[in-house]
Amino acid sequence: MSQSTEPLAPPPGARRRLGRVGLMLMLGALTSFGPLSIDMYLPALPRLGAVYGVDAAAVQLTLATFFLGYSLGQTLWGPITDRYGRKPPLYFSLILFAVASAGCALAPSVEILACWRLLQALGVAAGVVISRAMVRDLFPPSEMAHVFSTLMMVIGVAPILAPLLGGYLLGWFDWQAIFWLLTGLGLLCLLAVTLRLDETHRPAVKPSLRLGVILRSYGSLLADRQYLGFALCGGLSLGGMFAYIAGSPFVLIELKGVPAEAYGWIFGANALGFVAASQMNRRLLKRHGSLALIHDSTLAQALAGLALLAASAFDGGLWSLLPPLFVYVTCIGFILPNTSALAMGPQGHRAGIAAALLGTLQFAMAAVAALSVGALQDGTALPMGIVVAAGSCGAFLMRRFLVGLPRRG
Repeated sequence: MSQSTEPLAPPPGARRRLGRVGLMLMLGALTSFGPLSIDMYLPALPRLGAVYGVDAAAVQLTLATFFLGYSLGQTLWGPITDRYGRKPPLYFSLILFAVASAGCALAPSVEILACWRLLQALGVAAGVVISRAMVRDLFPPSEMAHVFSTLMMVIGVAPILAPLLGGYLLGWFDWQAIFWLLTGLGLLCLLAVTLRLDETHRPAVKPSLRLGVILRSYGSLLADRQYLGFALCGGLSLGGMFAYIAGSPFVLIELKGVPAEAYGWIFGANALGFVAASQMNRRLLKRHGSLALIHDSTLAQALAGLALLAASAFDGGLWSLLPPLFVYVTCIGFILPNTSALAMGPQGHRAGIAAALLGTLQFAMAAVAALSVGALQDGTALPMGIVVAAGSCGAFLMRRFLVGLPRRG
């Protein structure tokens, strides 16, 4: 099967009904449920340990199960959305997300909470797959890095506001309020999708949902060196960030004595760097290719990861950890839009499956990173430093050996 480099023709009016700004906001909102569901309850992790009477590793299991469901769920939604269109799977997934979020608020034990988090992640997974697939439906490959950078600005607001909001909800009410808010947001988004979002994919020939056919489609993508290289580069970089997400509440709040509200400001400042980088990326694309930007940002990120590892190993103070964390997260604003665009660009005929595998690889690495931080837990910042450095150096190596060097000048 040949690879399409042009977008599949969307139904008339698919971009006109919302307009470009409205479309970006809607797609960004769908993708933001992932970071909202992760980041909003980060300030509550130490509180959950006290409520349930468990240690940090047990609480971090609720993060790892979310990453696992987020990763595996995307493999399910990809073939489904290629066959049935974008909107019907969104309806089901948003209902699942709202119900699971309510279940999290009512969970009587950390084990039940982890199970509800798995179901919550399965609902969230559809948003990231379908938003990427809709970008591929509506825009040519030449515009995709620019569009993904715009989406990163919308998505980046969630990590800025979520931990701040979570910290204040924790102080004003208790941790359950975080999940009740997510329940309400899921239902509100369901209403918006029903009333305002148009279908963008009505395939002339519906792909088969037979397991063998699906596995062969995924296998052909894994055999594509360029697709795999960009997916792993972005995934390893993202894995390091989720090691920071899993480890930083305990490192900063418990070890370094940062108040929960102040932790939200630190987390938001790093997310602001990510948003700023994604917008700089839009401008730099006019002068530099995506591959050159990936090369420079993975190198800078690897150096930041190694600096964080050194600060963790020698038990430096708070200010030895914050600058490399900021640089690391900021670099993701360059890495993710460009790796996503270069991976998805040639996949017009199978955008759903390509988006699903991209997300699965990325968040499988996130789950491994979060589990690794918990497994290595020794009461210091070193586990976080080790996993963050491994992710950044791995991304640099994937870019170097699977994708290659950019052409300059």
